[in-house]
Amino acid sequence: MSTRWKRNAVVATMAVLVCAAVGLNWKYSSKEALEDAQEAGTKILGEAALVSGQDSVDPETGAPTDEEAVYTGADYFASARLTRQQARDNAISLLQDAAEQEGADAATANEASEGIQVLASYTLKEAQIENLVTAKGYKDCVAFMGDDGVSVVVSTGSGELTSTDVAKITDIAKSETGYPASGIKVMAAN
Repeated sequence: MSTRWKRNAVVATMAVLVCAAVGLNWKYSSKEALEDAQEAGTKILGEAALVSGQDSVDPETGAPTDEEAVYTGADYFASARLTRQQARDNAISLLQDAAEQEGADAATANEASEGIQVLASYTLKEAQIENLVTAKGYKDCVAFMGDDGVSVVVSTGSGELTSTDVAKITDIAKSETGYPASGIKVMAAN
């Protein structure tokens, strides 16, 4: 056998072994992380769970939940963020399709690109508002940006916002978005 063939065989064997090692490491580290998270009663990123319908179960209490319960309390914020992200993803997909459509002119492609940039900007600003509001001591927050304003929903624990709370949150939203106070709506989650 030639030296070249032996060298290629060794390289191929090493590649297969490295791939197998990586695969096994991923498989067992994922199982271990899932088991650790389940023992601690927490969720891990990427873990799927049924959240609608009569068969849903609250992971903390084990009690059945209904669809309406999923959109109340702390779950409201997770649901709102997920819905917002899905809507953004759909809009970006449509804009990308328009830009890549056969026969699309440069103006259409530029408009689609600008639209994607605007949506990305909204996403970053919303995340920054949410982080800054929760850093001020509020339990949770979700922000929704549009062309001419932003709405911020805040969990206060009591379900009420004082004028001081509204002023703090409005100031954060103004500084992050550049919108005037008249374009900012702040409300408490019930």
